[in-house]
Amino acid sequence: MHASTSASTPVAAHSKAPRSLRWRVVDIVVAAVLGVAIGLVFWAWNTIGGTWFVAMDGLTPGLGGIAVGIWLIGGVIGGLVIRKPGAALLVEVIAALVSMLIGNVWGVSTLFSGIVQGLGAELVFAIFLYRRFTLPVAMLAGVGAAVGAWVFELFYGSSPNILKTVEFNVIYLVSLAVSGALLAGLVGWLAVRGLAATGALNRFAVGREARREV
Repeated sequence: MHASTSASTPVAAHSKAPRSLRWRVVDIVVAAVLGVAIGLVFWAWNTIGGTWFVAMDGLTPGLGGIAVGIWLIGGVIGGLVIRKPGAALLVEVIAALVSMLIGNVWGVSTLFSGIVQGLGAELVFAIFLYRRFTLPVAMLAGVGAAVGAWVFELFYGSSPNILKTVEFNVIYLVSLAVSGALLAGLVGWLAVRGLAATGALNRFAVGREARREV
């Protein structure tokens, strides 16, 4: 009886141990793979989203922000999958870099955008201490990325948005936030859940959660 009790103690202690936030090799590899894959999505969205942006902005200046959400999804997915400090930022930056290297009309500003958008999503995951990865948190991370994009565009470029009207900037901020919550947050959360259901993320907490729900 004594031997059995002693043997079970380390297991019990281990089960209550705090989750490590240290990066593993598999975390780095998966972050890179996700970044490249999402970068290809960004590149494809450059035409679709760009056209949609112009069309919506033509209807109401600032409303084009509703098309931006897909470009914010990297940070959300990176944070939801890897769940470590810096994951949201790293995946968004890699995705932005891939999109830039393949070729787009925005050039190096794509990388700068990726940094601030990734930081916006990262801040939300940090607020929850990298312990909550629910749909509401994912949507908030999308909004965080959107706010980062809004602040960046407010000051960056030959014609920064700070030179435009208050009405434009308010409409643009609201449009970005809605797009970030839905196209980055909701779509990102569904994408991660779908990927986890295939077993591809079994080495991550989100994959283990998916197995328990089956």
